[in-house]
Amino acid sequence: MRELKALEIAARYKIEYRNGTWFVPSQSNGGKYRVVIDGDVSCQCDDFQLTKKPCKHVIACRLVWERDKGETVPVVVDAVPKKPTYKQNWPLYEKAQLTEKDRFQELLFDLCRGIEEPARPSNLTGRKPVPLADQVFACAFKVFSTFSSRRFACDLAEAHRKEFLSVLPHARCINRFMEDERLTPILENLIVQTSLPLRAIETSFAPDSTGFSVSRFVRWFNEKYGEEKSGRDWVKAHAMCGIQTNIVTAVFIDERHTGDITQFPGLVNATAENFTIKDVCADKAYLSRENLELVHNKSGTAFIPFKSNSKSDTQGTLWEKMFHFYQFNREDFLRRYHQRSNIESTFAMLKAKFRDHVRSKTDVAMKNEVLLKFLCHNIVVVHQSIIELGIEGTFWKSNRRTESPMLKFPGVG
Repeated sequence: MRELKALEIAARYKIEYRNGTWFVPSQSNGGKYRVVIDGDVSCQCDDFQLTKKPCKHVIACRLVWERDKGETVPVVVDAVPKKPTYKQNWPLYEKAQLTEKDRFQELLFDLCRGIEEPARPSNLTGRKPVPLADQVFACAFKVFSTFSSRRFACDLAEAHRKEFLSVLPHARCINRFMEDERLTPILENLIVQTSLPLRAIETSFAPDSTGFSVSRFVRWFNEKYGEEKSGRDWVKAHAMCGIQTNIVTAVFIDERHTGDITQFPGLVNATAENFTIKDVCADKAYLSRENLELVHNKSGTAFIPFKSNSKSDTQGTLWEKMFHFYQFNREDFLRRYHQRSNIESTFAMLKAKFRDHVRSKTDVAMKNEVLLKFLCHNIVVVHQSIIELGIEGTFWKSNRRTESPMLKFPGVG
């Protein structure tokens, strides 16, 4: 596959050679990679930095060099090699898909029963508010449906007929429910609760961040190219997922320019409260001595690739041990590290099913809507795991409403 991509680069892109260095255009952005093929082979791309083997840019330079010397450039005549595929139990997968919507409502109703209703002051008069459990159920079910408020009215009425809702709110009231900032910690706790049925299965985890576009536009000045640019604003979510089932164990939403490395401790600590951590696979954005030590203190190992300017530390430190393991056991390290691609799969699953944008307009509502997407994703994963893995889909210790642990409404004693 690298050779095929190298042939495409050599044929379609202009590769320059200056002072012993080749400059190869990137296929994904407007930048260029500095490549050396004489003596010590090197390339700035992540593929070469991780594997230390000739990447598509190195191969492309060799092809251009041979072509310029008048030598024959190899032509690929064989079929494109197939990517590795993974077995799928299609009968169980189909069963999960066919029953997903009904079971989603049942699991969501069971989850919402653990939310404690805040006490209403005795001096207040007028119509009673919609119960908090009904608010969360309605908001989550709307996000699951991906419909607008008006088009969701029929599904909302059907859920009320099935007694998943104690009262039937107006469909447009759901937008008002999402604008309540006190709903945010409730949703974060519910996401954790939905991950608990899989804590006996998940021991390896991967963190990363992703963005969800909104209807607002922002402007910024690009220092590299010296020009002003504009584009859609976005909500940035930092998440940790289990590698086996893609269950999300923790989610934090912060400012869109917040760095990934600062969110790593919170994600690891939140996951360690309910799961046994063995491996944490993350990209270079999370590399630091503190993060390696944090995972080690949780009885796990952090597989984070070192940067090109990383150096060995003093003898005996965890940084030095992992640095040497990365340098001299590259294949074993990469085999464990590449498990982090599952967090990319998690984001792809979530955005494909529940959309990669939010409909809400206010900051609080946009944040809550993104959390609801992760909540819906977790419930779907639990439903599929019940069928495929035979787990017990119970979110609370007791099935009786009066004995179930409650998630308290923030600000209520």
